[in-house]
Amino acid sequence: MPRLPRTRQGRRRLLRWTVAACVLALLPATWLRLDEGGRVRSVADVPAEPVAVVFGAGLDNGRPSAYLAHRLDAAIRLYRAGKVEVLLVTGDNSRTTYDEPDAMRTYLAAHGVPAGRIVADYAGFDTWDSCTRAKRVFGVDRAVLVSQDFHIRRALALCAAAGIDAYGVGVAERHDATWYASGSREVLAAGKAAFDVLAKPDPRFLGPRETGVARALDGHGATPVR
Repeated sequence: MPRLPRTRQGRRRLLRWTVAACVLALLPATWLRLDEGGRVRSVADVPAEPVAVVFGAGLDNGRPSAYLAHRLDAAIRLYRAGKVEVLLVTGDNSRTTYDEPDAMRTYLAAHGVPAGRIVADYAGFDTWDSCTRAKRVFGVDRAVLVSQDFHIRRALALCAAAGIDAYGVGVAERHDATWYASGSREVLAAGKAAFDVLAKPDPRFLGPRETGVARALDGHGATPVR
């Protein structure tokens, strides 16, 4: 176990380095909050856009987790209010036993969203992958992003870096242990977001251009592509 400095000067130096490290660690998270620019809105006052991008948030026994269901509920309200025409659901399908996008698609369809208005991205392995694939693979230029309130600013910053002009709907949650754990994780994720904004790496899987969103907007329906 490391020992604390014995001298007053050593303890002061340690304190300064500790404070500096904390400030540096919090800089990316502060940047995300300051960079929002008034683009986090409610379902009622968000401007209408062609597409809503709904980010995955985990499954429970093959069904959307509570947090993911709340995101999908917000997307349903957007669709019913005429704020968006197409819902692009993006999540993890890296193994056959885990399929976020199809679980999201099933939930939306069960709540009255026409199947032809739902497009699935099966390679949204993280927020940057979802944003850059929405732009580069699905051709999304403008969108409403849907996520929890603690995540939405990071999603906005990453989608802006990917070339998408977006507003965000941040779903409020009860401040329970899950909310605090997720909020703490965002402090660490903000550092990766800063790297992604600067480096703009390719997603884990890019693949060919897909026409699902364009077809859905044209009213021809979307054919799932894996």
